[in-house]
Amino acid sequence: MPSSESLQRRRELATPRGVGVLAPFFVAKADNAELWDVEGRRYIDFAGGIAVMNTGHRHPRIVQAIEAQLQNFTHTCYQIAPYESYIALAERLNHLTPGNHHKKTAFFSTGAEAVENAIKIARAATGRPGVIAFSGGFHGRTLLGMALTGKVAPYKQSFGPFPADIYHLPFPVALHGITAEHSLKALQFLFKADIEPQRVAAIILEPIQGEGGFYIAPPEFMRELRRLCSQHGILLIADEIQTGFARTGRWYAMEHYDVLPDLITQAKSLAGGLPLSAVTGRAEIMDAPAPGGLGGTYAGNPLATAAALAVLEVIEQEGLNQRAEQLGQQLKDRLTHLQQRLPQLAEVRGLGAMVAAEFWRNGEPDPDGTRRIQQRAMANGLLLLSCGVYGNVLRFLFPLTIGDATFAEALDLLESAMTAEIG
Repeated sequence: MPSSESLQRRRELATPRGVGVLAPFFVAKADNAELWDVEGRRYIDFAGGIAVMNTGHRHPRIVQAIEAQLQNFTHTCYQIAPYESYIALAERLNHLTPGNHHKKTAFFSTGAEAVENAIKIARAATGRPGVIAFSGGFHGRTLLGMALTGKVAPYKQSFGPFPADIYHLPFPVALHGITAEHSLKALQFLFKADIEPQRVAAIILEPIQGEGGFYIAPPEFMRELRRLCSQHGILLIADEIQTGFARTGRWYAMEHYDVLPDLITQAKSLAGGLPLSAVTGRAEIMDAPAPGGLGGTYAGNPLATAAALAVLEVIEQEGLNQRAEQLGQQLKDRLTHLQQRLPQLAEVRGLGAMVAAEFWRNGEPDPDGTRRIQQRAMANGLLLLSCGVYGNVLRFLFPLTIGDATFAEALDLLESAMTAEIG
C-alpha cells in the first residue's frame, strides 16, 4: 500500500489547491468512531466527515441495507422510473420534522442543492425574489450557496459577482457583543433601507451555526423572526444540514424552540455517508414549483435512500438522541473544568452533542492557539475540526455511537492538547 507521503505528493500533482485538505494522512479503514491510515496509525474521529457520521462509520445495519439494495438496482433516476424507498423516506421525514401540519419532501444529492431548491421553492410559493441570511452562516459552495453564506474567506473570496437580492444580517453572538435586539433592529433597518418586506421570499438561518462557530440562536430571537415572517408573508427556512439527526439531542435543532419553520433543509448525517439531501416543508409550499421544476439525475439515489431508512432506525432503536445528551454533557463538563486552568478558553457552549469551545487571547479571538491545539491533538491520534469566522472555535462532531472507552480516551487526548497551551 502506498505511504501517506507518496500519496501526498500525488495529491499535490493531481488535484487543485482549492480543495483544501486538513489531515496529512490518508485513510485506509474506518469503524464506528475510529480511523486507520495507510500506515496503520489509529485516530479517534471527532470530525465525523463534517457532521456526516452521526451513526458512525460502517454501522452494520446501514451496510446491510446498502448491500441489499445493491442486489436489486443502483440507479434508475426517480423522475424516470420511481421506487418505493424514496416515498417511504419522504413519509418518515414528513413525520419526524417538527409540526403536525401536512408536509411533503423532495430529495437531492448535497446540502448545497437542498438550500438552492429551498430558495427556488420559496420564490415559487411567494412570487418574491429577496432572501435574507446571516453573518457566519454557511449554506454551501455553489454560486447561490456562496451568496447566502456569511463568511468571505475561503468560501466567497475571488468567486463573485453573486446573485442579486441576497441580504445579510448580523447573527446574535453575545460573546462578540451582538445581541438578539441588535440583530432584530438590523432587520428592521434592512426593511427601511434596502428591501421592503413585501419583496422578501424567505429568511434562512441555521438554528445553531455550523461553520460559523456553533452559535445558538436565542429562543426570543427565533420567536420574533417567526412573528415577523408570519406578519409579512415571508417563509422561514431552517437549515438543519449540520444540526439534524440527533446531533443536538433531538431529531432536529428546531425542536428546542417553540416555533415552526416553513421549510427545513437536511443532508450530512441523513444517509450515513452516502450523498443525499432533502427539503421538507408545508405541503402547499412544496407544491408551488411546476412538475419538472425540482429534481436531479442522482436526487434520491436508491442506495442513499436505503441507507437513510436504516439511519433513522439506528437513531431510534439505539436511543441516539439520549446518547447525544449524555456525551455532550460529559464533554461540556470536562471543558468547563479545563476553563479554570486555561483562561484562553473563553466559552463552552452547545446543545446535546453539538458542542464548541471558543478561544480568545488578550481580548481578541485566538485562531493560532486553536490551530495549535488541533494539530497537537491530531499528532496524538484525535481528529478535530475548527470553525468560526475568526477560526478560533473547536467543534466536536464525534459519532453518537462512539463507545464509552473510546470517548474517555478522546477526552484525555483533548485535555492533553489543550493543557499544553497553559502558560
